[in-house]
Amino acid sequence: MIKLVVANIGQRKVRTALTILLIAVPVALMLTLVGLSRGYIQDSSSRMRGMGADILVRSPDSHAGVSLSVSNMPDKLVARLAKVPHVILATGVASHLASGWTAVSGINVREFEQMSGPFVFVEGHTFEKPDDILLDTYYAQQAHVHPGARLNLLNHDWEVAGIVEPGKLAHLFLPVHVLQELDGSEGKVAQIYLKLDNPENTNAVIDSIKALLPDYKIWSMEELVSLISVNNVPFLKAFLTVIVGVAVLVGAAVASLSMYMAIQQRTRDIGILKSLGASKLMILRSILMEALLLGLGGSIIGVGLSFVSRWLVTEIVPASLPQAIVPSWWPIAAAVAMGSAVLGALYPATLAARQDPIDAIAYE
Repeated sequence: MIKLVVANIGQRKVRTALTILLIAVPVALMLTLVGLSRGYIQDSSSRMRGMGADILVRSPDSHAGVSLSVSNMPDKLVARLAKVPHVILATGVASHLASGWTAVSGINVREFEQMSGPFVFVEGHTFEKPDDILLDTYYAQQAHVHPGARLNLLNHDWEVAGIVEPGKLAHLFLPVHVLQELDGSEGKVAQIYLKLDNPENTNAVIDSIKALLPDYKIWSMEELVSLISVNNVPFLKAFLTVIVGVAVLVGAAVASLSMYMAIQQRTRDIGILKSLGASKLMILRSILMEALLLGLGGSIIGVGLSFVSRWLVTEIVPASLPQAIVPSWWPIAAAVAMGSAVLGALYPATLAARQDPIDAIAYE
């Protein structure tokens, strides 16, 4: 049976290669989208941890996750929260969506560096002029800029003052007062970060802040990072489900068409096999096994294409769309591809198994 199936696959190499490639495309698409969602979440979690804070405070209308916060909290709260017992440092951050999923953070440089550590400059220097902006290496690579270059964001031309190592809260930084003026939110911040004298006091400090600001959202950084997931990104889980469904339909359609064409080309071969005693079950099994192997081949090629897509994304938009490789999804993608291929081949296989051997041998 195996020799027969392998011989059938190798008989028409172009058709086999095209079928495998067409099955591989939705597999690669599925793995790419999963990788983008995981990469974005991992990047967001890493930058949150890089802030060096223990507690995050947001306005009452905000929620956990990776969504962008609006600058709607009075920055007077920063000094107020800095006086809470066990809090040794507080800093407010303004936010504004710059492009796509990328936000620019408005920071108080002195407080920010006290909390997260000094910026490590790859090139350039810190803010010196009102239109200076700092980029991390990912965004600088994406925008193809170096210190001294002009960058248009938020309908304003900025001069790239410096490029810093990534991993601290955002990819783009402006002085907080500059972003507030530009955004029309003077005296407002989007989130307040708190650093404690001892992380073991986190729960006690959160209780104190909740008593002080009962309607505000307060999370420990560990809790917040644990809440950043696919489920907390609006519509992402549903979108991934749709993509898996599309992959099943495409794989089934490709396998069905390929197997139907193969059966039409091998009608006499099937008639000879049946005249030699091959049962309907044997014919059915051979065709379904062929579809299964085509699905397996498409899965392997699809995994390889996901590495290609990751390389392209990393080269073109490393800041906006970080993509991860997710090996745990490889068996899922393979099961979807092979299952849809077998499902699509079921009808053509049934037609082949029902053929009359005499009519099949006489087929021209």
